[in-house]
Amino acid sequence: MVASCLSPTSLYGGYLRRCFTASGLSSQTIDIDHQTTIHFWGPTTASHKPVLLLVHGFGPVCLWQWRRQVQYFCADFDVYVPDLIFFGDSTTTSSDRTEVFQAVSMGKLLEKVGIERYAVMGTSYGGFVAYHMAYMWPDRVEKVVIASSAVNLIRRDNEELLQRAKLKEIEDLMLPRTAEQLRTLTSLAVFKRLPMIPNFLWNDIIDKIYSDKREEKKGLLKGLTLGREDTPNISPLQQEVLIIWGDHDQIFPLGKAIELKEVLGEKAKLEVMKKTAHMPQVEFPERFNAIVKNFLCA
Repeated sequence: MVASCLSPTSLYGGYLRRCFTASGLSSQTIDIDHQTTIHFWGPTTASHKPVLLLVHGFGPVCLWQWRRQVQYFCADFDVYVPDLIFFGDSTTTSSDRTEVFQAVSMGKLLEKVGIERYAVMGTSYGGFVAYHMAYMWPDRVEKVVIASSAVNLIRRDNEELLQRAKLKEIEDLMLPRTAEQLRTLTSLAVFKRLPMIPNFLWNDIIDKIYSDKREEKKGLLKGLTLGREDTPNISPLQQEVLIIWGDHDQIFPLGKAIELKEVLGEKAKLEVMKKTAHMPQVEFPERFNAIVKNFLCA
């Protein structure tokens, strides 16, 4: 185990916190009800700018997934970036582990801070949350961005993902415990070939990011309502929807994006980013941000 003062992961985390602070956001924690506490990054002062909620995917906390979006969108939006429940300092005593509960909790958070209308963007698991928020509150959610997120997940998709990963359990992929498992996850999630990274760095990431609240996160994976059936269990949304996807995504292959556009109906638009995989917002942030901004500001 690497001491925190020497941990590359911890040092980079400090850099990310400074980036968020420099963008005008502050780290805040709020009790949204008697059971649930949410940590989030939000504006230090109120403004009249439109509101954008960024919902991270399964894996690292929000700091690691949205840096370039925070730095870009804070100029034109009041950006709120929460940690989902059981990530970072967000927690609950409720026994509910569904992504629907995550969506309800994010809605309560925005109510607590006085936000009535907003756009929401979610990536991967966060896209599941964003979808449910839009479906439950069409009067609050103005526009929706679903990035690299197979909301139309069916049972076979998980089976095929495990075959690509050559693993038996989804938790071994999404909650890696060894350097080899983390290499597998990363190879599926990014398009560019990674340089040779020594095991101690992979293990440092596992220790600092993937070990926290592991049992609770396993419960989140088991609690998903999506992907349990042989057909998609979703309905079209009333809002305009941007679906944005990497053409080499191996977590959720591009075919899921094409199918999702059809399922969500005529208000859904699909943008495919070339030479990217499951994290286009990280691999090509400038292009990703421009596509999203054009959609949100249209």
